[in-house]
Amino acid sequence: MALDQKIADRLRRNPDGLVPAIVQQHDTGEVLMLAWMDDEALHRTLTTGRATYWSRSRGEYWVKGDTSGHVQWVRHVALDCDGDTVLLKVDQVGAACHTGDRTCFDADVLDAHVAGADGA
Repeated sequence: MALDQKIADRLRRNPDGLVPAIVQQHDTGEVLMLAWMDDEALHRTLTTGRATYWSRSRGEYWVKGDTSGHVQWVRHVALDCDGDTVLLKVDQVGAACHTGDRTCFDADVLDAHVAGADGA
């Protein structure tokens, strides 16, 4: 089976045939990670209920949690308005980041001036 043609027609892929996938915890909105999907990874995700990605470094598909046990059970999938990004809302079991952190955005918080936060 292949990705539904109506979905495939909406996707705007990068030159490598990939779209970024933003992954959030379904009940809290916590941003867990960013990964990459091609048509097959999206198809597998939609049909199995397990988050499946394309590993650019390994050049192969990976189902989140198959080796680590840190499974992502898919609760909701959506395309953005341009069709160039996928949003996955998941039930994350264990750490989402390969470093063992809860999210990939825990370790390196950058200082930024936030407009309006100080009355400016």
